[in-house]
Amino acid sequence: MIVLDEADKLLSPDFVELVEKILKLSPKDNFQLMLFSATFPSSVKDFCQKWLPSNYVKINLMDELTLKGVTQFYAYVQEKEKVHCLNTLINKLKIDQCIIFCKSVNRVELLARKLNLLGFSCFYTHSKMNQQDRSRVFHDFREKKSRFLVCTDLITRGIDVQSVNVVINFDFPKTDETYLHRIGRGGRFGHLALAVNFVTEEDRMNLYALEKALGTEIKPFPNELDHKLKEKIGKSYNGAKNMMFELILLPRDTSVTFVILTQHHFV
Repeated sequence: MIVLDEADKLLSPDFVELVEKILKLSPKDNFQLMLFSATFPSSVKDFCQKWLPSNYVKINLMDELTLKGVTQFYAYVQEKEKVHCLNTLINKLKIDQCIIFCKSVNRVELLARKLNLLGFSCFYTHSKMNQQDRSRVFHDFREKKSRFLVCTDLITRGIDVQSVNVVINFDFPKTDETYLHRIGRGGRFGHLALAVNFVTEEDRMNLYALEKALGTEIKPFPNELDHKLKEKIGKSYNGAKNMMFELILLPRDTSVTFVILTQHHFV
């Protein structure tokens, strides 16, 4: 049996060649292949057509696990206003811990410095830091030694910090897959969370395309945030599942099995 978690990433051009080499070395008889993914891009579809038989099993949880639990807003801003708007937003919200996403390494470091100058305890992490430093930053953030973490898309996958109740896209993402993985850092383990997106003029078409692709509506940030929402953010919502997946038992004679979880909340 071969199991690929984060299949959309492992089947991207950066990794798919290595994955296929492994599959070619695998036994052909009594073999199972399981793929888990929160999104279903063309790279995954192409892989399925090439490597899976027509009778593979597909489990789609998109209808059950949606963006429930994450309240989404956007704020229309000019680039030069972003830091001021972020400062105002932070002071308005009841934040346990917050992850702020930027589009580049330089912007991460600049924003982290500005937040520290504004008096906010802030860590940052990105791909140009060595692994030891990144691990230390994440460990300290998980231990709540800082309320804010500024980062690139480096930590959009597989990072679970239960106390993160606010995610801010300081730079709006280009793809719906990136968006899902980013806001999925909040609202972990059945807790409510808030996602706020800073949208500039050049981001507007991406916003509309994202809403259409995900079948969701991202509303403008209100002048006054409902006090009930403020109080609920970070708390568990009714019916939330603490476990993201249940064990799926498949018959031994299932030659190849594919499981795709397009769960637009628990990503």
